[in-house]
Amino acid sequence: MLIKNSSIIAQALEEKNLDLLDEFVFAQRRTLNRSSGYKSPLMLSAHNLNHINKIPELQTDAVVLNLEDGVSAEQKPFALRLVMLALSNLRESEKKIIVRVNALDEGGAEEIELLNSFKPDAIRVPKVKTQADVQRALSLCDDDIELHLSIETKEAWSNLSTLKPNGRVTAFYLGILDLFADLNLSQDLIQVDNPLMHHILSHFLLTAKTIGVKPVSFVYQDYKNEADFHAWLRLEKKMGFDAKGCISPKQAEQAQMVFGIDDEKIERARYIVKCFEEKRAQGVTGFSDKRYGFIDEPIYKGALALLNAQ
Repeated sequence: MLIKNSSIIAQALEEKNLDLLDEFVFAQRRTLNRSSGYKSPLMLSAHNLNHINKIPELQTDAVVLNLEDGVSAEQKPFALRLVMLALSNLRESEKKIIVRVNALDEGGAEEIELLNSFKPDAIRVPKVKTQADVQRALSLCDDDIELHLSIETKEAWSNLSTLKPNGRVTAFYLGILDLFADLNLSQDLIQVDNPLMHHILSHFLLTAKTIGVKPVSFVYQDYKNEADFHAWLRLEKKMGFDAKGCISPKQAEQAQMVFGIDDEKIERARYIVKCFEEKRAQGVTGFSDKRYGFIDEPIYKGALALLNAQ
């Protein structure tokens, strides 16, 4: 069980006793997880103690503790304390721990201020529209905390290429339902064979990649429809994505499987990098190899990118 004194914490939640919860909240030094290779950021309701306690055993490489949608205004202060308790007990985690706060003018600014000393690996901010919004979020976050952005407004979509003012912005999450609502587009258009979706995904991915940000594809809400979810994963992998937002452990397991890099590709990449670097030391940057044919710098860079993505 992740959180100590869980029975007392559960009682405090049931009684809505914020003062009792505060007696257990204290910041501890954390070793931050700097990994960018996560494939299945799994959304957990931050007000659910049972969900929080399951973090260590979840088969995922990233967890998004959600303080925004699905958490009522009455529950938000308690959810925030549970996030703080979780971070206090996760001094080091192989899973990247991301906290999704509320919009900056809807409590998010205050949440970030309180979360800074608890050191989540990243803070995810919704409803951004302009670079000024991003700059404000960056000014609120401690310098060692990554900033992730939800792309879910028409303004953010229009300004996508400008939303990384510095290297602390490391990930974009495509919020497809909110984006469609803002664009007055029907959600019925969100079909795996719809050319509009292919264009949206392509633009999102290429823009993010161009500015050096990790693109995370949208959450598929019908978590019981495993066949459709798998179809989205296959399409997104073919397009170049390596991560998709998840809302169930089963989805996270599927994303891990589909986006995983197989051993044969890793071995090939390692071989190419080794051979190229040996030849480059001799002044040769293009040569024919018995195993993999012609190898030059673009082939080498592709292999290096594959290894760096692990």
